[in-house]
Amino acid sequence: MLQIFLVTAPFFALIAAGYVAARSGALPFSTIPGLNVFVLYFALPCMLFRFGANSPIGQLLDPAVVLVWGCSALTVVGLTVWLARRQRIGWNDAAFGALVAAFPNTGFMGVPLLVAILGVSAATPMILTIAFDLVVTSSLCIALSRLDGADEHGAAKAARRALRGILQNPMPWAIVLGGLVSASRLALPGPVDRTIAMLADAASPVALFTIGAVLARSNQVEGEHTASARVAAAIGQAARRSVGAPLRDVGAVVFIKLLLHPLLVYAVGSAAVALGLPLEAHALVVIVLVAALPSASNVSMLAERFGADNGRIARIILWTTVAAFFVFPFVVRLLS
Repeated sequence: MLQIFLVTAPFFALIAAGYVAARSGALPFSTIPGLNVFVLYFALPCMLFRFGANSPIGQLLDPAVVLVWGCSALTVVGLTVWLARRQRIGWNDAAFGALVAAFPNTGFMGVPLLVAILGVSAATPMILTIAFDLVVTSSLCIALSRLDGADEHGAAKAARRALRGILQNPMPWAIVLGGLVSASRLALPGPVDRTIAMLADAASPVALFTIGAVLARSNQVEGEHTASARVAAAIGQAARRSVGAPLRDVGAVVFIKLLLHPLLVYAVGSAAVALGLPLEAHALVVIVLVAALPSASNVSMLAERFGADNGRIARIILWTTVAAFFVFPFVVRLLS
């Protein structure tokens, strides 16, 4: 167990460093978008491209991994939405609560962490989970968020916005290009390959530091939203929002994300193997650990863009990240 903590601790330490830097003012909030742009549009796509290009094309087209991950993710979405609707939470907040429960921080945190623990072979199953969550899980939750009926054209607008977001996100394109290079067995020119390698090597530390900074900023934004909600309540405009969401609501989503999600992936994967699906044991371990990761920090930005309760989402992301420091090594120990 100590050996696992020695591997995982530096990753969480980088997140803590980013949080402290932003919270203390050493890193101005205005610089965080620049860090996000560097990671999202340059460093992380290069890292995913390299993993894709160096993976056998057959592994990048593994239907068993996609099926197990997809069934588990959609089950988590359905369960979280059902629990939220039972608490009379609106569709918008229920949908983004489901997204933050089903969407792990695979790109920014999972890829470097699991490669460090399991080796480069862990990258291929992770690439498949990233692609599914970006294309299917996110689009489904955005569509569900429009069911409140405030605008009869909301669902169509949300679908177009989700499709545009997928097309503008460089990570799926990096995965596709890496797969094409793998399939064609092309060799990149030396200077191009070294440039991509340098950007890819920068992805892990900068991404982890940025997660911490984003969490610090989300906490600040949450405070501002809470204050403004009190003012709005005075004029009757905050009745349907869940700013100051009950602790049991946040705790339930944290429980689903860190404990129920990996258990569900393991159960579905084990059932798939028992039924004869060609799911490798190593791939199952990887996707179970992906499910045990904290929630993706970019869900907070999506929630803000679509008018959901960003304070609630920020608290869930923060607590899954804090709790994962203790829970994730324990899951690794169990699987090992």
